Amino acid sequence: MTTASVPTSAAPSTERGPVWRFLFVHEIEKYPSTAKRNGYLGIAVLATIILYYTYYTQTGVTPNILRYYHMSFSYYVWIVIISNLIGAFASLPASKTDKLGRANVIIYGLLIVGLLVCIGVPNTHSELSFGVVISAIGLVEGAILVATPAMVRDFSPQLGRASAMGFWTVGPVAGSLITSIVANHTLSHFVDWQSQFIISGLSAIGTFILCLFFMKDLSPEIRDQLMVSTRDRALVEAKARGVSIAEVQAATEHPWRQIVKWDLVISSFGIAVFLLIYYAAAAFFTIFYAVTFQNPDGVNFSTAQVNGLNTWFWGADIIALIVVGIVSDKLRVRKPLMVIGTIGAIVTLIVFLGYTTNPHTGYYTLAITSSILAVFLSLTYAPWMAGYTETVEAKNPALVGTGLALWGWILRLTVGISFIFLPLVITSVNPVVDNQPAATAVIGGESIQTFVATHPRSVAFAQAHAAFLTLLNSPAIKPIVTALSAPGGETGANIAAASKALGPANFAELVKFQTQLKTLVVPYAAQLNYLSAHQAQLLALQKGVAESPKQWQHWFWVDIAGMVVFFPTIWLARGRWSPKKAKADADAHDSAVAAELAALLKSEGAGATTTA
Repeated sequence: MTTASVPTSAAPSTERGPVWRFLFVHEIEKYPSTAKRNGYLGIAVLATIILYYTYYTQTGVTPNILRYYHMSFSYYVWIVIISNLIGAFASLPASKTDKLGRANVIIYGLLIVGLLVCIGVPNTHSELSFGVVISAIGLVEGAILVATPAMVRDFSPQLGRASAMGFWTVGPVAGSLITSIVANHTLSHFVDWQSQFIISGLSAIGTFILCLFFMKDLSPEIRDQLMVSTRDRALVEAKARGVSIAEVQAATEHPWRQIVKWDLVISSFGIAVFLLIYYAAAAFFTIFYAVTFQNPDGVNFSTAQVNGLNTWFWGADIIALIVVGIVSDKLRVRKPLMVIGTIGAIVTLIVFLGYTTNPHTGYYTLAITSSILAVFLSLTYAPWMAGYTETVEAKNPALVGTGLALWGWILRLTVGISFIFLPLVITSVNPVVDNQPAATAVIGGESIQTFVATHPRSVAFAQAHAAFLTLLNSPAIKPIVTALSAPGGETGANIAAASKALGPANFAELVKFQTQLKTLVVPYAAQLNYLSAHQAQLLALQKGVAESPKQWQHWFWVDIAGMVVFFPTIWLARGRWSPKKAKADADAHDSAVAAELAALLKSEGAGATTTA
């Protein structure tokens, strides 16, 4: 068993006052009991959930943001790209948590993010200032992305690692889920989209206060040792008492030289491209469902229905992450589950992409299929996170933060690059999103999209006779035609005036289509005039919607290619394939720990006797 550690994250308590110690010293010198350990893990998971909730708040009100700032969708995508790239490079200095501890990064990161989200975003009044604040949030989140899983690792021995990482991975998923739930239940009450950022920002500040009181770091002497099971606790604490300053400093010398190895780099890249479908789901599934699928009456899914589908996906993901983590720990293996998960995800995504060209695919067909996909993604990702941290520990358990910084950098970099290429593959996203407000405008008590679907004859007549209707609506002609169309208006004078104003040919058209004008045009004049005025936008939207299904299929094939690339990297993870052999390893480890602890305690006892 390796013993390694780093300098403490704060000065000794004798050198600082009680206020300093309360604010910045969060270390505990002994490995906690199971109840306390679970409590510390719970706080770390809660912090992760809230941080991702704040980060994903914008996805719940993206259309509102675009309208408020008169922002194009392309501009918005570039804000997301830049935020992710900044977060990627913020992950690298977060490797210093190996020396400085994890708690302060998480605690004060929550405070900074809370203030940026609660105060910063609502007070931005241009698309540039909004982009700057979102990028600043990405900077802080990039560092916390490393600190939170590192802390989860510190408090989870290897035989409970997959369960702990499953709970940690719930953070990003629950963040998306909470965003949808809160938006659905509060937007109608608060009206303005800024309310969503105020709510999430206040939740981050509240979590900051909770973490300030209760979040703890293990001391470097404890956290820098390899711990396979909780039965190692006594040995870890005994060995920690004998760690010298020289050993403490030597453990983290040249951290990147120790960690940047081909297996960790390739594994990190592999999982990043495996999760391409996850990035697409988090950022664009709302748009995908809304423009691709329709109710039986031909109207596209509503925002509520789309959020319902998202809830199915994220809910299944959350449950599966927890269950899979527990199963992986019970079996003591990671790689077999990753193999099953990857193959299952590929097959399910192939089925799912087939739905894109069938707009009338049933709501529950989509819900169930996407939920199955989420389960297979979880079956891969929770064991991978556990296996990756165990691979890092095999190189140096004192440098888990550095190993996770490498992973966080590659992950965020891949996210940013994928968001550059996704709109290039799915070119319909821009025209669909940019022109969607034109289709969702409410005229006469219903949206234009609903009107088009429920009054096809009126729309078809208006399109076929657009020039004629434009003439009838001209300022000089409209009053005459209105007078003629009024009850009792078919007088000789009105007929003569209309004939003179329109000319013989157009007057003949008026007589020919008088029934259609009365039943199909006049009752819906406001809607038809709107359609005429926004024809270019609606045509661009219609073209984008028509092209969207095939383009989404192309991107889903890219996602499948990412899963195929990931598949061989499974063999780079540490650990057994056979649960039976893994159990034998654990039993042998327990025997070795008992022997080493007995020898160490005997040595300490002899030393104490000699001193006496």
